[in-house]
Amino acid sequence: MTIRVLLVDDQELFREAVAIMLGRDPRIAEVATAADAHGGIAHVRGHAVDVVLMDIRMPGMDGIAATREILRLKPGIRILMLTTFDLDQYVVEAIREGASGFLTKDATPQDLADAVVAAAAGDAAMSPRATAALLGFVREAGPAADPDTALAPLSGREREVAQALATGASNDDIARALFLSENTVKTHVKAILAKLGLADRLHVVIWAYENGVRRPGR
Repeated sequence: MTIRVLLVDDQELFREAVAIMLGRDPRIAEVATAADAHGGIAHVRGHAVDVVLMDIRMPGMDGIAATREILRLKPGIRILMLTTFDLDQYVVEAIREGASGFLTKDATPQDLADAVVAAAAGDAAMSPRATAALLGFVREAGPAADPDTALAPLSGREREVAQALATGASNDDIARALFLSENTVKTHVKAILAKLGLADRLHVVIWAYENGVRRPGR
C-alpha cells in the first residue's frame, strides 16, 4: 500500500510533529504539509494525494470550505477532519460535505496512522460513540424523506444490503444474515456507494437516517 498524506493545519509545531509521526509508519509513503486551507488546495491541484488530514478551524478559509473545494477538484480524495474538540456542528457539516470522519488532536500516533490507512481503504474513521453523536445531529435536522424514493436506484438485494449497512453491520455480519459470500457483499456495497453517490459506509448510515430508511430507535 502506498498512501500519500497531506496535513493541513495552521499550528506549526502540531503540523511538524504529526508529519514526523506519520512518516515513521511503513504504510505511509509520503507526508506533505500546508499551513492553511489555500495552501492545501494548491497542493492538491499539483500533486497526487490519497488522504487529507484537515484542521477544521483555521484563520481565513476554514476546513469545511477547504473540504468542499478539494472534493470538487478531486472527488476521490479522502478527508479526515482534525479538531481540538469532540464532535460538534462544525464536524457534522464537514462530514455532510463529504469528509470521511474526524479525529481529535489528542489522538495517539497509532490512532492517526490507523485512521489514515482506514480512510485510504475506503472506510470511515469515527468511534462508535462519535458515530452515535453524529446520528443525533442528523435526527434533529428535520423530517426524513420518503424511503421508497431513496431506495429506488437499488436492486432488491442491494436494498437489503443497504438496510443492513444502515445498522452499522460489518460485511461479515451482512454475509451471514443474507446467506451471501463476503466478496458478494463487497460487490454490493461498492454498487450501492456508486448508485447513491456516497463516499463510504458512514455516509450510507447518514443517508439512511435522512431518508427514512432507518429511523431512531430501530
